[in-house]
Amino acid sequence: MSYTQAECVIKNIIREIAQECADRGHSISETLVAFMVKAVVLDPRYEFNVDRTLTKTDVHKLITTCVDRLLETERPSLDTIKMQVYFDMNYTSRAEFLAEHRCVLESRLAPVCREITDSRARTRDELEYLYRKVVSYILLHSGLGSPTDISVVREATAALQSVFPQTELGTFLVLTKKDKERQMNELSMIVTGIRLFNKNCKKGGEGIDDLPAILNETVPATKQNVESELQATQQLIYHYTAIIERLEKSREQCYEEDGLHDKLKEALFNVRQHEVFLRIIVAEIVTCAKQVEMLQHQLSKRMEDLNSVVKSKAAVPTAQVYPHFIALSNLWTCFQDEMVLLSVFSNLVTNLVPYLGTHSRLFPDGVIGPLLEGVAVKTDTERLIEVSADRINPSNFKNREWIFPESTLTYRQLIVQYRGFCAYTFAARHGLLLRGNPDIGILKHQEKYYSFSSKEAASAFAQKPDYYIAMAAEEAKQSPELIQLLELHQQFSSVTPYAQAEKCLQSIVKRDNSTQTDTHILEPNIVQSYEWNEWELRRKAMKLANLRQKVTRYMQTNLSHMRRDNASQVYLPKNKAVQTKRENSSNVPRPQVFYAGLRGGKITEPTHVIKFNLTRAIDET
Repeated sequence: MSYTQAECVIKNIIREIAQECADRGHSISETLVAFMVKAVVLDPRYEFNVDRTLTKTDVHKLITTCVDRLLETERPSLDTIKMQVYFDMNYTSRAEFLAEHRCVLESRLAPVCREITDSRARTRDELEYLYRKVVSYILLHSGLGSPTDISVVREATAALQSVFPQTELGTFLVLTKKDKERQMNELSMIVTGIRLFNKNCKKGGEGIDDLPAILNETVPATKQNVESELQATQQLIYHYTAIIERLEKSREQCYEEDGLHDKLKEALFNVRQHEVFLRIIVAEIVTCAKQVEMLQHQLSKRMEDLNSVVKSKAAVPTAQVYPHFIALSNLWTCFQDEMVLLSVFSNLVTNLVPYLGTHSRLFPDGVIGPLLEGVAVKTDTERLIEVSADRINPSNFKNREWIFPESTLTYRQLIVQYRGFCAYTFAARHGLLLRGNPDIGILKHQEKYYSFSSKEAASAFAQKPDYYIAMAAEEAKQSPELIQLLELHQQFSSVTPYAQAEKCLQSIVKRDNSTQTDTHILEPNIVQSYEWNEWELRRKAMKLANLRQKVTRYMQTNLSHMRRDNASQVYLPKNKAVQTKRENSSNVPRPQVFYAGLRGGKITEPTHVIKFNLTRAIDET
């Protein structure tokens, strides 16, 4: 089967699974379905052989298995995968968040901008309406107040008239479309800077929120909210870890029969993934806090410079003051960007909560409480402190390279496998996730780095690293959420990150399309009298010289007035011929008639004419 055929088969399977889930009342994205298909195929428990072509029985079994796993309501594993899909599809870098936000703003402003640039105002009323549209555009572009607030509109109009009076609309209308858009953006930044400066001087600022003060309150509050959510998640992690360790020691038969151990592991994976995402968001909020602090310093410095330039002067050269106003506008835009980012991160935290519902229903306080009786619950920090004094002796391991935090300057840049969790504990203890301690020593094996939770774990892993790496891979095959949680995409090349999978699933749709552009976007600058050929110039010069010695006389009559030559063109008839299968002919007798007695007789006798038919019969010809 070719690659294209295999891709079509996989897409059909994915669509059929999604349709089956929809028929049962569950709307599931194709991205999630695609990941589940790959996870089921990799899981050795279902005995799918990826090296041979799937039969109809295999396809039916695959579809049934995927639908059953996607509709499981009492397994935290599916919640973890859904959480990973949501976060991977909705989280991106700061620059991409802001670029997308600006694209949305530009799309909303496009109708107003188009109405201004396409305007052909001529009358006084039309020019006044166009000027009001420019004011509305500036308010919408800057985000400082509502265009429906009269006091805000008056203040913005006054600021605009100081740099762009209504009498200059005529010059504005003759500009090209690109120049109009560029000038409107520049006017928007200047007017925004003027209004911000007036607000700082207590002479205006209607409808302008104090963003620096708001951010000073919002950033710490958002960070505290996320950190409290993180602490609650970490507390669940410590409880589940302690219970799993107790079950491993006691090996109670009742727990094994009820599948409690497996469900606890899935719940641990769920809260560990939630912890990872919350840590990412906390780091972003810390970056926001640093950015806000830097912006506030720049804003105060810019205001001081502008005050020193303006002071109490009645008029200031535009070349000195306009750059300050534009810089103020750009700084304020950065403040607005930080507000947008905080809102995005807060929404991410809120939308992650529903994916914790399954394990909270399976293990409420009434169930967790009895299981924790007599169990010492340890935090990750306490576990790290307990083994911080233990350290691997590199001389005890031949052909093994160990790295310690103080031995390299690039320690912070090392990418530790399994997202920093203990490699030995995860493989040998069937998916138990314990934080690795770098102070014990980081093992470098095949250009990859591994950390461990204890000296004993490091020693055991160093003796047979390939064996434990293979065991970890088998564990990940049975719990597909671990591929994303522990960043094992390189090890499972057939499983791509969700964001890339979404791009792969998008089908290529071909359609006829057309675009319309403005005719003559740039002003025409064609010199019709230009001639590049010097011989042509000489010919024209000689012609002009000859014309100086010539006299032209002409006469016009009533009949020749406004007359001109006309010509018409027609299509001549074509020569046509008809061809048949057989060419034949027929021969008929040629009629011959003889008239006798035409000369007549005597004068007194009448003329008797006799007609003789000399035509021969057909059979004689």
